[in-house]
Amino acid sequence: MAEQDEQVYKRMERIAVYLEKLNFGDYVQLLQRPHRIIYLNFLGGLARGVGIGIGFTVLATVLLYLLQKLAVYNLPYIGRFIADLVRIVQAHLYTPTF
Repeated sequence: MAEQDEQVYKRMERIAVYLEKLNFGDYVQLLQRPHRIIYLNFLGGLARGVGIGIGFTVLATVLLYLLQKLAVYNLPYIGRFIADLVRIVQAHLYTPTF
């Protein structure tokens, strides 16, 4: 019987160490405060939204810069298409939107 108790104790000890590594106590504490979860999810969503916005802006800027450089060359159909696209984008940049 003492050997079984020792095995149970060792298993419980391993489980306790595993739960400590997972920060399970902090997770349980977080689940007990739903307002904190909502706040953290809001901040996470806000950060993702800002990151996506900045990333898309940088990507679009680089793409438009490259399109402007390509429009300098007289490519038969592509050059005209790129020039029209750049003109449309520049027109939308300078028109006020309400």
